[in-house]
Amino acid sequence: MPVANLENISIYYEEQGAGKPLLLLHGLGSDGRSWEYQIEPFAEQFRVIVVDVRGHGRSAKPPGPYSVAQFTGDIFALLDHLEVDQFHLVGLSMGGMIGFQMAVDQPQRLKSLTIVNSGPELVPRGLKEKWQILQRRLILNLLSMEKIGEFIGGRLFPEPHQAEYKEKFVQQMGENDPRAYKAATNALIGWSVSSELDCIQCPVLIISGDMDYTPVAVKEAYMRQLPTSQLHVIENSRHATPVDQPEAFNTAVLNFLHTVSEKRV
Repeated sequence: MPVANLENISIYYEEQGAGKPLLLLHGLGSDGRSWEYQIEPFAEQFRVIVVDVRGHGRSAKPPGPYSVAQFTGDIFALLDHLEVDQFHLVGLSMGGMIGFQMAVDQPQRLKSLTIVNSGPELVPRGLKEKWQILQRRLILNLLSMEKIGEFIGGRLFPEPHQAEYKEKFVQQMGENDPRAYKAATNALIGWSVSSELDCIQCPVLIISGDMDYTPVAVKEAYMRQLPTSQLHVIENSRHATPVDQPEAFNTAVLNFLHTVSEKRV
């Protein structure tokens, strides 16, 4: 099994393809399986590395608390184990937060950064955002993992033709260790690298579903802090854009990566 026994944690990962390394980081409560529509197309041109973050999937689930810095340290340790120096990174939601942290901590190692339905902080700024955080905490403490999966899955995939996507998501959520899921959730709340975005040196692609939880305007606001960034909005998409619009998503990412590669030749 592709498990790296690192100094402080055992991390599950999978690799496919050859070429420049391309790291894929999943969202909260999910795992590497959430990239099923990306791995093969991306592996035709890149060495794709898919990771299960600490507390998720087939990686170890030690007691909390967790932190974004800890997630980041785990993944850098895995990349060192795989002898990967520089790499492209694509991160969805929580994976995007980890991506931001990685780009701030070791900017020289990222060849590009693709942020999907995410941002550089999860700090409630107003009444609406504070209510959303409170709602998260209530759901976390009152519902089983299966019920949480049903609740979130209904928001991610509300359309009748998305029933298969919702079923897979609910199944994955139900497999989570409740304590690890809670520790990961708490790691995100209050985290921020908004004041450090000027550290990021690589080209940045920000992808947003037009119906994502976080409005496109919020992405436009932090994009202005990133002079090397561009925004791509994918229509008829919610938070799980790589799943609900895989063709449009894959095209946007691959076009960006080709442009980055051409500029750096």
